[in-house]
Amino acid sequence: MKNSKKKSVSSSSKQVVVVEEEEEPVSPTGRLMHSPKFNISIILIMGYYTKIDPNLYKKCMHQTLLKHPRFTSIPMKKNGKFRWKRTTVDIEKHSFVPDVDPNMESPDGFVAEFASNLSRIPMDMTKPLWEFYILNVKTSDAESVVVARLHHSLGDGVSLIALTHACARKIDDPDSLPVFPLSKKEKKKGGDRGLLMTFFALLWTLILIVSYTLIDIPVFIATMLFVRDAQTPIKVERGRVPSQNRFVHRIVSLADVKLVKTAMNVSINDVILGVTEAGLSRYLTTIYENKKEKGKKSTGGSLPRNLGIRSTVVFNLRPTPTIEDLVEMMEKEKLNGMWGNLIGIVILPLKIVVQDDPLTYIRRAKSTMDRKKLSLVHKCAFVVMKLAMSLFGIEVASRMVTAVFRNTTLTFSNVMGPKEEVNLFGHHLSYIAPSVYGFPQSMVVHYQSYGDKLVISIGADGKLIPNPHQLCDDFIRSLQNIKEAVIERGLVDVASQFC
Repeated sequence: MKNSKKKSVSSSSKQVVVVEEEEEPVSPTGRLMHSPKFNISIILIMGYYTKIDPNLYKKCMHQTLLKHPRFTSIPMKKNGKFRWKRTTVDIEKHSFVPDVDPNMESPDGFVAEFASNLSRIPMDMTKPLWEFYILNVKTSDAESVVVARLHHSLGDGVSLIALTHACARKIDDPDSLPVFPLSKKEKKKGGDRGLLMTFFALLWTLILIVSYTLIDIPVFIATMLFVRDAQTPIKVERGRVPSQNRFVHRIVSLADVKLVKTAMNVSINDVILGVTEAGLSRYLTTIYENKKEKGKKSTGGSLPRNLGIRSTVVFNLRPTPTIEDLVEMMEKEKLNGMWGNLIGIVILPLKIVVQDDPLTYIRRAKSTMDRKKLSLVHKCAFVVMKLAMSLFGIEVASRMVTAVFRNTTLTFSNVMGPKEEVNLFGHHLSYIAPSVYGFPQSMVVHYQSYGDKLVISIGADGKLIPNPHQLCDDFIRSLQNIKEAVIERGLVDVASQFC
């Protein structure tokens, strides 16, 4: 493959990047995300501490984002194969500054409605698949907001957040890159168990991996074919296509999550999964109670017995690139196999019940996550999807993947953001709230860390979930209940010893 030669043309009104033709294959998952039944796009709402200078913002995007090959390419089909074709990019056709009333009555509602309306407009496939909308309107969380829309075939969530790091700079040192959050696997100390004990421990782990995988594979296949979640007020009915996308978010302290994590000796993923299960239980309890006769008190018995729903979780199978790798990639404008959607799917069971002990949600979440970490079903799912695409084509593979999401209730995601607040495209970033649309589900829940903040971002079908703000509030109330339970039982004193 030949390297492209690039020349830049700048003026006061526009900045253009001209690239000679260069083609790269579209990943199997990327091809799926262009199929009619599974056309997925990302909505990214970014708040800033100051008003945005559009010219400075575009200049910084030109110097960083446009050096990434995916953001200067369009997908095309050539000789029966899908490929990325490098093309000319006019930044003025990708970054927009709508006229807004800075004194509007409900700026938060305006931003939410703007993002919702944007998700209803088909993306222009004749240019690179990304758009940025600069809204200089003050909201409850920021002085200005940028709403970005990117097609999911550009990359998975982990890759795109890593790209955000590469485009960002430190607040106190504009020439330095921010700290990249490396995912470190916890290593348990074996002590002096001896060679024999170590052998048996490894053997037992291998047995668990094989057994859990063998159990999960039939469940995954059955979900793909015929097993559906029970019909609940938040489950998309068979044959119905979600159409009214609404995007809301709340910001909480990451320190609260870390306090629970350390006090209970669990992971952050365990905590947020427990919060999700608790929040959904609160929300569904309210819905079922409202259906009953007025005057009856809430006793936790409003929920149907043994009510369980399932969430799909998308795993990144590709090693996360370092920030140095990304910077080098953007300088050379070559991907070198570090980019693309290489993902697998896991199904998580969620038990919807009002627990007397809030910490029960965390214990159950840890048990679920520990088990899923040992299962290899997500890798098997990727192999099956790739094999189906090779043997039967994109249409069959798309139906198979769509069925997994259609037969479950929601999608759950957690992505680590910058460990410190950063300057992104020339402005001090306040928060990042990601979401997606195009899934055949009523709800997508994202947790996004940024500095000392954790953003709970929900994308919901407005017809099934007309009050997504209440759902966010139930998540926050659940986190507060869990934190208070940790403090009341004195576990916070134990936690302080490890801080």
